Amino acid sequence: MERYFQPEIETMSRDKMIDLQNEKLVKQINHVWNNVPYYRKKMEEAGVTPDDIKTIDDIHKLPFLTKDDLRKAYPYGMLGTDMKNCVRIHSTSGTTGKRVVAFYTQGDIDLWEDCCARALVAAGATKDDVVQVSYGFGLFTGGAGLNGGSHKLGSLTVPTSSGFTDRQIMFIQDLQATVLCCTPSYATYLAEKMQEMGLTPEDIPLKAGIFGAEAWSEEMRHDIEKSMGIKAYDIYGLTELSGPGVAFECSEQQGMHINEDHFLAEIIDPNTLEVLPDDTEGELVFTALDKEAFPMIRYRTRDICTLTRKKCSCGRTHVRMAKPKGRSDDMLIIRGVNVFPRQIETVLLNEGYAANYQIIVDRVKHSDTLEVRVEMTPDMFTDNVGEIEDMQKNLMNAIHAMLGIKAKVTLVAPKSIARSEGKAVRVIDKRKI
Repeated sequence: MERYFQPEIETMSRDKMIDLQNEKLVKQINHVWNNVPYYRKKMEEAGVTPDDIKTIDDIHKLPFLTKDDLRKAYPYGMLGTDMKNCVRIHSTSGTTGKRVVAFYTQGDIDLWEDCCARALVAAGATKDDVVQVSYGFGLFTGGAGLNGGSHKLGSLTVPTSSGFTDRQIMFIQDLQATVLCCTPSYATYLAEKMQEMGLTPEDIPLKAGIFGAEAWSEEMRHDIEKSMGIKAYDIYGLTELSGPGVAFECSEQQGMHINEDHFLAEIIDPNTLEVLPDDTEGELVFTALDKEAFPMIRYRTRDICTLTRKKCSCGRTHVRMAKPKGRSDDMLIIRGVNVFPRQIETVLLNEGYAANYQIIVDRVKHSDTLEVRVEMTPDMFTDNVGEIEDMQKNLMNAIHAMLGIKAKVTLVAPKSIARSEGKAVRVIDKRKI
């Protein structure tokens, strides 16, 4: 089995990597200063010029970019090259305010696809595999990124996009797909449908899955792996940076290797904006070192995680990021307590429930309320009111132990919560705050 797609880069020594990052950062800051007036103004306001940036140790001098900046600069304010050099756009899936529109040169796409090919190889894929890409295509980056990475690798690529679940399963069986790429919530849905069809893991030709675009827990990973008979790999990316492939898991599954020849990572305190040391939890910040059309400098992802440079037995030397535990902006503050949806998901899966749930937050008489609607599995479903009340009470206690606050738990019938073929809608926040 091939271990690396680009071994000379993926196993590069730390000294050589730092030299490469230094060179790329200096070049990129000059590129942005000369071609992106919006960011040049931010640098000027911060009293920084390209002459102040000589190595990656100087990056803390540069101002941050946020999604709010990108909305203000919409659509062309962050463009770093002449429009005639751009060959594609992708856009975020945000539902409020202006969408972020990211531009790509052919060079940007080539580098992005290399990153996705690295992720596929890390998941055990070779040119002999059949890769089914069930992420959405179009403006969403998921489908295009893994599709391009699969082409780079030379695998037979099945670009099914999302939806049409019966057809998805038909192609997996008929074309003997070995690698599945989609959101983890859709993987769970596919697994559920396969079980309904009487398929066992032995009947499913898949050997690996690359799942991203939304937060998911270790418990959810194990559930997918068990039901499909595969190894499930995490992948990380943002439209603002390119898309999936910014970081990916190797077979060790001890964090995602960041493609740091292209993306320089930092962890900051989201409140003080202080740069934090490795192995300290904080907000992830990225600088795209060689993006031409849409160069992001110190972009605040809002994802909460840690970075580690501890040696990985896979042989890759790139820094690893932990699976994000949540987002600093999507984090729910309920009665003064920080709550991440994945904490609730962990409880549900530990208690034997499926990952089909909704969190409903409201404010009644100036006090926050928290309700968790949870589907019962078919084998636990009952119309006995007493039994349901006991199960709800047990789940309430388990959630209270995890969060430190009480939540109302409502158990509902199997399949009564709408399924998602893209990103699952887990949180409904009705508060006017």
